[in-house]
Amino acid sequence: MDRPRNSTDGLRVRKKARTRSEIQSHALRLFREQGYDATTVQQIIANADVSESTFFRYFPSKAAVVLFDDVDPLIVDAFRRQPRDISSLQAMRAAFKETFTQLSTQEFADQMERMRLSITVPELRCAVLDQFAEAMTSLVGVLVERTGRKADDIAVRTFAGAVVGVAISAMFAISENPSRSLVDLIDESMACLDEGFDF
Repeated sequence: MDRPRNSTDGLRVRKKARTRSEIQSHALRLFREQGYDATTVQQIIANADVSESTFFRYFPSKAAVVLFDDVDPLIVDAFRRQPRDISSLQAMRAAFKETFTQLSTQEFADQMERMRLSITVPELRCAVLDQFAEAMTSLVGVLVERTGRKADDIAVRTFAGAVVGVAISAMFAISENPSRSLVDLIDESMACLDEGFDF
């Protein structure tokens, strides 16, 4: 039988999340400064001031540091909070905007670096496909909750694929032109889906 959760459990979860975030943030800074390939796990460990066992408890590899994403669950939660009297697409637009505008400056910078690396490093570019598949599965789940449709409904799957496609498009656009606003870019792309294409 599971023991009841208490404040100690919550504190432990928050401490783990903070440690993971700090390791990832130090790693992303090193990747920015000296390049992904030139950065070693040992350098990340030294800069994050953690033991080797602690690093590998949170990240099984250097690639995993980049691939770990704690923003997707925030988008899903924000989507769940949207009112039912707007369309699913409008709710998703609002969820993206709400999530990204509430990130701290450092969290946003880390997210941008993760996106850049995922596009430019061949090893990561291949691995990120699994993340897109997971994101689609997660989106299908919340769409089923919101709409009452079945998970194998082609309209639900197409919607999830289109939203992930927007994220992919934004990643490529940002990697080509880092001066663009990610929030505006995603919202403009979602607006295209919402309004339809006439070409």
